[in-house]
Amino acid sequence: MSAYKYIKHAILHGEFAPKMRLTEEYLANKLQISRTPIREALKQLEAEGLIVSMKRGVRVRHFTKKDIHEIYDLRTLLEGYAAAQAAMNRTEFDLQEMNVSNDKYEAAIVDYFDTGKTTIEEILDLNHRFHDAVIRASQNQHVHSHISKVVVVPLIFRSFYWFDEEQLRHSLEVHKTILKAIEEQDLERARVAMHEHIYHGRDQVFKHIVDIDRQYSGTEEVQ
Repeated sequence: MSAYKYIKHAILHGEFAPKMRLTEEYLANKLQISRTPIREALKQLEAEGLIVSMKRGVRVRHFTKKDIHEIYDLRTLLEGYAAAQAAMNRTEFDLQEMNVSNDKYEAAIVDYFDTGKTTIEEILDLNHRFHDAVIRASQNQHVHSHISKVVVVPLIFRSFYWFDEEQLRHSLEVHKTILKAIEEQDLERARVAMHEHIYHGRDQVFKHIVDIDRQYSGTEEVQ
C-alpha cells in the first residue's frame, strides 16, 4: 500500500482522528519509508481537503456541523448537475456502465444481509462506481475534480456504516430512479433524484452525531 493510500485509509477509518497532528518524521517511521513519498502523499491529501498545513507538520481536518451542511449542499449541486448533464450527453456505453455498476451494487447489498460475506467497504466502493459512471456520462471532466474533494470527507464515508437494510435498499431504489431518468433523458428528474440521494446520506450523518464539535475536542497530537 502506498503512503498516500495508507494515510488516507487511516484518516477515513478514524485511526488518525480529527485535529490530530501528523509529522513527516512520525509517518516515515511508522511506514518505514523515506520522507519523500510521505511529503508527496501529504500534498495530495491537503489538495483533497483531508488535512491542513501547520507550521510544523499537518493536522487532520476537523469538520463542524456548518462544514458538513455546506459540503453536502455543494455536493448536491455538483452531482445534481452531473446527473442532468449525463441525461443529456450519455452514450450507450455510459448506460451499460451504470447498469453494470448498479447491478453489482444490488447484488452486494443482498449478499451483505443474506450471508455477511460482502463488506460495507465493498458496498461503498460499488456505490462510488455508480456515481463515477454518472459523472463520466456528464462529459464534464471539471465536475469530477470538484466532486472528488467533497466525497472523501470522513463523515460522509462513515455514514454508510449507519445504514440499515431498509436504508441501503432505499439507496438502491434511488439509483434505479436516477438511471431510468438518465436513460429517458429526463434532465430534471435525474437532477432531483440525485439531490434526494445525497441529502439522504446527509440526514444519516446528523441523525447519529449529536455534537460534532464536542466529539472532536481533546484529540491528542502526534509528537
